[in-house]
Amino acid sequence: MTPQRTSKDEYYLGIAREVSTRSTCFRRAIGAIIVRDDQIISTGYVGAPRKTKDSLEHGYCLRDRLGVPHGQRYELCRSVHAEQNAIINAARAGVSLLGGDMYIYGGAPGAAEPISAVPCFICKKMIVNCGLGRVVCSKAGGGTLVFRLEDWIRDWQERDILDDQRQYGKD
Repeated sequence: MTPQRTSKDEYYLGIAREVSTRSTCFRRAIGAIIVRDDQIISTGYVGAPRKTKDSLEHGYCLRDRLGVPHGQRYELCRSVHAEQNAIINAARAGVSLLGGDMYIYGGAPGAAEPISAVPCFICKKMIVNCGLGRVVCSKAGGGTLVFRLEDWIRDWQERDILDDQRQYGKD
């Protein structure tokens, strides 16, 4: 009997899950990896800018302290999103992302169950502009959500970007 082999999407999402364990956010543990030509070319997790104190070092979440709801007022967060860090880390290394795939895993810190890790609008715009082809996200309850960037673009051409049906925190 031949053992069942993990699919590529499950494999890479599992690696993104491991990356998420480095997150320094009290609210969410998110990890992202970018794969091109079946090779991991970049990783990123939620965390403060390099060489600055993160929320864990401060001992509190600024947005919690200010009463900011999830999915709002990201400019008041000291962290950089996992998707942004993966894109930034590729740029620091001089690696092209064109045609690659991003895998995003999210969960509550220390929790075993995934959340639907759909990127926020800011990250979606960055993902479109860097030229990725697909985004594969963890889904609450298990499984994945798979998005093709051409679908996001077509949808935004026909309607406003803010009418996007898949929004962070609403899946």
